Amino acid sequence: MRPDLLNPLFAEVEALKGVGPGIAKSLARLHLTRAIDLAYHLPTGTIDRVRAPHASQALLGRIVVLDVLPEQVRAGSGKAPLRIYARDDNDNMITLTFFNNPAWAKKQLPLNEMRTVIGKLDQWGQEWQIVHPEVLEPAKASEVALREPVYGLTEGISNKRMRELALTGLERAPELPEWIEPSQLVHDHWPAWRKALAEIHSDPAATNARKRLSYDEIFANQLVMMLLRQVARRKKGVPLQGDGRLTDKLQLPYQLTNAQQRVIGEIRGDMAQDRPMLRLLQGDVGSGKTLVALLAMLEAVEAGAQAAMLAPTEILARQHHATLQRQCEAIGVRIAILTGREKGRARDSVLMGLADGSIDILVGTHAIFQQHVGYKKLGLIVIDEQHRFGVSQRLLLSEKAEHPPHLLAMTATPIPRTLTLTHYGEMDVSRIDEMPPGRTPVETLVISDQKLTDVVDGLGRHLASGGQAYWVCPLVEESEAIDAAAAEERARLLRFRFGETKVGLVHGRMKGAEKDDVMASFTNGELGVLVATTVIEVGVDVPNASLIIVEGAERFGLAQLHQLRGRVGRGAAASRCILLRGQNLTETGRSRLALMRETNDGFRIAEEDLKLRGPGEMLGTRQSGEQLFKVATPEDVAELAPIAQGDARLLLDRDGGLASTRGQAARLCLYLFERDAAVELIRGG
Repeated sequence: MRPDLLNPLFAEVEALKGVGPGIAKSLARLHLTRAIDLAYHLPTGTIDRVRAPHASQALLGRIVVLDVLPEQVRAGSGKAPLRIYARDDNDNMITLTFFNNPAWAKKQLPLNEMRTVIGKLDQWGQEWQIVHPEVLEPAKASEVALREPVYGLTEGISNKRMRELALTGLERAPELPEWIEPSQLVHDHWPAWRKALAEIHSDPAATNARKRLSYDEIFANQLVMMLLRQVARRKKGVPLQGDGRLTDKLQLPYQLTNAQQRVIGEIRGDMAQDRPMLRLLQGDVGSGKTLVALLAMLEAVEAGAQAAMLAPTEILARQHHATLQRQCEAIGVRIAILTGREKGRARDSVLMGLADGSIDILVGTHAIFQQHVGYKKLGLIVIDEQHRFGVSQRLLLSEKAEHPPHLLAMTATPIPRTLTLTHYGEMDVSRIDEMPPGRTPVETLVISDQKLTDVVDGLGRHLASGGQAYWVCPLVEESEAIDAAAAEERARLLRFRFGETKVGLVHGRMKGAEKDDVMASFTNGELGVLVATTVIEVGVDVPNASLIIVEGAERFGLAQLHQLRGRVGRGAAASRCILLRGQNLTETGRSRLALMRETNDGFRIAEEDLKLRGPGEMLGTRQSGEQLFKVATPEDVAELAPIAQGDARLLLDRDGGLASTRGQAARLCLYLFERDAAVELIRGG
């Protein structure tokens, strides 16, 4: 089955009729850049209209389609609206009110000529009223759809235009052979793929069609995960088995917990094989994942290989580098850092050390897999905060090794089973479910933002006693610029109260060097308060900071709040997390914040977060800007992922090369939903 069958669907939107640069720019704000994106930009609901002969009490609040005869115009003075008085066929007087563009309204509604108006029927005093109605000539009234799907919009595109664009995208969708197990289709009365898309654009409530499209995404996800695992398992890696000469000398900060020992055993067992390790390490905030990663990297170095550790932010990369250097200084392990900030001789020195093998462990951001970075013998890759990186980034780093390297991915975001299945299905999973000794419990308080003054007073007492604190600003909307502005304003107010030199500020729009300087000042104790957006969500470790205040807490996901809370409780002092909430809390919002107050168990919080927020917030959608699924909901994932996994496994058991008719159809399914480096690997593998 040729993938070029799908080429029309993957055309850029500007190739579509009537889409110029302006419309394309507007669509890009909704991440709609190709025809397939438009076809999958499904309606979120409907507008229902009623064709009525005349106004009545039964129609109040409904959108009506009425024939009226305009009789009188009353022009507003100043800011008063234009009003046109018209009669329906029952002699009811209806006021048509326009707050702007009066010239257009008068032109559209000439006196004593019948017109059809469409709008919400309200009552104003004793009068019937429609504000800003649509206006048609009666001859065109029959063209009005009484049920109109409603789409997600952006500035510059009306609902009518968006529907036209979505249907233009749908027109490019061909009829495709079936990739789903036929019994599944019959059992659930699911339509074919293209028919399902068309049905939802006509009727957003078409349950079977929506369920089928959800299943497609989940099935493709499970199939690509299994193929990735299959390809990885076919490749020959290099066994790495240490001799203990480095790990035996390492001065551990505490005796390893039973959970850490169990996980290290699983990792060492994997690394001793000639089949590359693919393991996901889950561990709650403060459970000691970094120490486990260090022991794995030392195992690789003992075996004559190099290790690379990838972090999502420069702050976290530098912190890991400092921690590893401190721990490895006495045992002669050479550790370097590479981020976008390393330039000139510093960068050249690192590149030479990697190429000649004199650097044992490299820590860095995505810079460590750029084109000019080469390793002498890369044997192990550790990826921290795995949920910030996609499959394609994992593969890019793997290509830096002569032989497929072992891969250890870590996350401090505890992930429920269903999400582990859909995001990391190609990996073996280890869990650190035990905390090291000496970790200080964090007391969590939920306080109304009406008591902001009291909270600031309490912060003053905390600073006076020698403590340090984080102040996390709320997520205003999907805009780093507005988040940054909110943080700047909060920092200004706190500086007014506590002094310019006591309050630092970090946010996502600052340059790496600026952020590093502020973080260093906070770590060194020069600053008392660090005002921040969620750039401090992971990895920041300042033991003297025993208070964190999260403003607008109801706007954050539970897992994100748990990560933020993990910034405190790292020293000997009693620690507190204050969640400042707004006044308009929903019942769900109250339940979420109550759970944060009640438990520090990240895995329990993760399960609740999945139910209440969905996978996007949990797995950092806001950071990546992209959700895993366009149609499937968390409920769909929970219901359908195990079925899709079984279906994908059965297909591969029968047809591992995807050469049969159904296998070829499944390849098209992969092209539709998984067109990234993973699919390229599958094609080549």
